[in-house]
Amino acid sequence: MKKRYILFLMMLLLLAVSGCTAIQKQEAPDKKVELTISAAASLQDALKGIKTAFEKEHPHIKVVFNFGASGALQQQITQGAPVDLFFSAAEDKFDQLVHEGFIEKKKSADLVGNELVLVVPKDSNIDINGFDDLTKTEKISIGTPETVPAGQYAKETLEHLNIWKIIEGKVVYAKDVRQVLTYVELNNVDAGMVYKTDALSSPKVEIAEIAKENTHEPIIYPAGVIKNSSHPKEAKQFFDYLQKEASMKILEMYGFKGLNESK
Repeated sequence: MKKRYILFLMMLLLLAVSGCTAIQKQEAPDKKVELTISAAASLQDALKGIKTAFEKEHPHIKVVFNFGASGALQQQITQGAPVDLFFSAAEDKFDQLVHEGFIEKKKSADLVGNELVLVVPKDSNIDINGFDDLTKTEKISIGTPETVPAGQYAKETLEHLNIWKIIEGKVVYAKDVRQVLTYVELNNVDAGMVYKTDALSSPKVEIAEIAKENTHEPIIYPAGVIKNSSHPKEAKQFFDYLQKEASMKILEMYGFKGLNESK
């Protein structure tokens, strides 16, 4: 009887210990993770709102953004920069990374669209009401076409309108659309070409004209998880979160278009 009693107590103790271990495993917080998201400069206002909402739902994940021109960001990724997800303002820069194996096609998606606009300072003393008036300007700013998608779209538009050769000598190139916007805000240039989302973010500029869709390649923003991400699970969680209705509403609030609207 005594042996049975001791055996019974040992079994109870074993069950108690295993139960406590299970509870500890359940209650143990997830390991803190820092995600690096490389994203087009035009996305910064919208993504900051999405970051706040995402981190509330995933308190163990800290999202860190690296904003810049899509072409420059793409080059950083090909050179081995530690990035977990890329959100581009141009399909060609993104598709190149897919082709080279840096992003898996199944972990990527086209998310939103945008529009290209001509902006001028609100206090401008030059009467610029559209692209045809650019001949009146002394300086106009666009992003560097080789690395800044908005600059590429701007050049395409001006070439389509047969204006490029006339104003090419007046062009001040910028590292990204936000720098173009700053030049216009500070009256360093008479006009600039940025995305509609950037124009809407500034009270110091006004839109003179929206470029027609047939004047440039479609403006589509794809996003995808980097294949060699240090945190593939968390990167996929953020990628999925970007596609949720709440995130899409934030993007649309900042002027981005659902792709069914932009086609």
